[in-house]
Amino acid sequence: MSHATTRYASVDALRGITVAAMLLVNDPGDWSHVWPLLEHAEWNGCTFADLVFPLFLFIVGVSVSLAIVSRVEAGAPRAPLQRATIRRALRIVGLGLALNLLAWLTIPGAHFRIPGVLQRIGLCFAVAGTLAIHVRPRTRDLLGVGLLVVYGGLLLMDGMAPWSNLPSRVDAFVFGGTAYQFDPLTGRGHDPEGLLSTLPALATVLMGMRAGAWLARGQVRRLWVGALVLLVAGGLAQGLWPFNKNLWTPSYALWTGGWSFALLALAHTLVDRRGWPPLGRAFGVNAIAAYAGSGLMVCLMIALGAWGALYRVAFASWMTPLFGPYVPSAAWGVAFVAVWWGVVRWMDRRRIYLKV
Repeated sequence: MSHATTRYASVDALRGITVAAMLLVNDPGDWSHVWPLLEHAEWNGCTFADLVFPLFLFIVGVSVSLAIVSRVEAGAPRAPLQRATIRRALRIVGLGLALNLLAWLTIPGAHFRIPGVLQRIGLCFAVAGTLAIHVRPRTRDLLGVGLLVVYGGLLLMDGMAPWSNLPSRVDAFVFGGTAYQFDPLTGRGHDPEGLLSTLPALATVLMGMRAGAWLARGQVRRLWVGALVLLVAGGLAQGLWPFNKNLWTPSYALWTGGWSFALLALAHTLVDRRGWPPLGRAFGVNAIAAYAGSGLMVCLMIALGAWGALYRVAFASWMTPLFGPYVPSAAWGVAFVAVWWGVVRWMDRRRIYLKV
């Protein structure tokens, strides 16, 4: 029996735009000169850059709903789906570890880091896929709420100051020197993709699963209402937890979830219903390949000494006297995205899709 799933051009486009934004945020020409819009908040706060990763995780949830839940509802055997889900999750985690290992071997001053963006994506995908196969939708929704409530309670009990909060202390204990930040003298550490903060990130994925269910039923009005409810809830929740990507506070999860609902509703309305071109689709259908491939490219260019030299010659040397240091730094990021847009566009035209 065939269990075909509907593919929405809007979801591919939104995923692709998100990956392009990831590359733009991750790859400025000069980390000392980054526009505030493209820089993560140092601790509390939520900039444009801080919206990108939760939007990607939200789309992971949408995709799980459209690809896995739809198959379960169509009567597909659960055991093969479960095995395929775990295998794919392990490949994503393994790819993230391999990139971190490569960065350690090629970038001066880098250390091997166990957590990471792809590792968090893989873990969330494994859990969300398993829930999609075995757990009812209402139970998944309640679990998402429960994760935010329990995690929020843990934060309130222990405080949210840098280094001394519970998620940071857990990361320092579990990962030690392989965390993103670690001070061997004090034993303090922190990782923005650490263990405990993956729990509210999973809640973000579950929001995406709920949005995917509404999308599949054509319930666009519910997407807009969901966006409004989450944005208001996130704003109100700041009274207890400030927006904080490093800790993935409940207010941050709700606020970014609200924007994600709104962007999905907008993309679906414009692309699927009104026929607008699915800008970003080429990135979207090769999302992990583009993210991992660009990371590999950065490591190799830095190892060869080409990254800094090319930036200075092609951008900074003539742009900085004319426009100041921030413009060439941002222009480099835009050019980097454009190069990878050309790569994934070429792959898409030849129907080359690298699946992890």
